[in-house]
Amino acid sequence: MEDKQIIDSLKGLKEGPKKKFKQTIDLIINLKNLDLKKPDEQVDTFLLLPRPKGKKTRVCALVGPELLDQAKKSMDSFVAQSDFENFQKNKGKAKNLAESADFFVAQANIMPKIAMTFGRVFGPRGKMPNPKAGCIVAPNANLEAVNEKLQSTVRLLAKKQLIIQTIVGNEESPDEDVKENVKAIYNSLMHSLPQGNNNIKSVYLKYTMGKPVKLV
Repeated sequence: MEDKQIIDSLKGLKEGPKKKFKQTIDLIINLKNLDLKKPDEQVDTFLLLPRPKGKKTRVCALVGPELLDQAKKSMDSFVAQSDFENFQKNKGKAKNLAESADFFVAQANIMPKIAMTFGRVFGPRGKMPNPKAGCIVAPNANLEAVNEKLQSTVRLLAKKQLIIQTIVGNEESPDEDVKENVKAIYNSLMHSLPQGNNNIKSVYLKYTMGKPVKLV
């Protein structure tokens, strides 16, 4: 993918009507020649973007006493182990929690209790703490560093449909930042797809409320 392709597509996005809110920019990649019934042809990976992704990532920590003070200071929200029982008894409360954060960070030594308490609600929503994203941490972890990393982390997921959609910036992001994020995602997919470029049908950039602009 050439730099000029990305920059020209960004110019095409900006020609649309302005909205009263700051729109994000999504990268949409349509896939082909994959059998998603086969686990080895599914896509599920986390990528640390080289540039800011243009939107705040909400992070919630599920912690024991060892990380409780850090969680209060460093995370957007937290649930202490002593409060797990309240969520286990109230499925609605667990559902609201699942929708309140983009990533959940779990203290490793209480992971069985986390799975027992939140698994049935978080699992189907793809919100269980994921070791691939660095979301299962030791009791002496630096939660501020974990949160900072997750602010630039995106998930590339295609398990049920042949499409990947993820944020790469917002309408105020410098073109250079968006370009570098697009290239990082595209190049990462090239290395993870069984047939590389032959598994990519088309690529688009899109504002939140705008029409897609074709890249490839």
